[in-house]
Amino acid sequence: MTHHYQGSCHCGAVRFSFSTEQPIDRAMRCNCSICARKGAPMSTMVFDRDALDIRVEGDALALYQFGARTAKHHFCRHCGIYPFHETARTPGKYRVNLGCVDAIDSVNLPFEVFDGLHLL
Repeated sequence: MTHHYQGSCHCGAVRFSFSTEQPIDRAMRCNCSICARKGAPMSTMVFDRDALDIRVEGDALALYQFGARTAKHHFCRHCGIYPFHETARTPGKYRVNLGCVDAIDSVNLPFEVFDGLHLL
């Protein structure tokens, strides 16, 4: 069975949708310097860029990189919310912020912790 999801930043200027074969029933959190500060629950699965249907109003989508600049942290330049990022471990693959996905209670999802703090 295919599960369809959609989400957005807080103000709606950045919207996205995607489909999965498995329902989203758990999350991942990372302890690296940026993820610990964001506190956002991420998808455990990664997506190819073309698997995410991303719609952006004007120039709302901004990019933040640091350190080795491998990961690409995308955020809305209007409301500041991070909806998705290109991973450092698997460049070209994306994870989504489950807090931005409609119909998912991301606060109550069980989660695993990824040790991104000691990745580099």
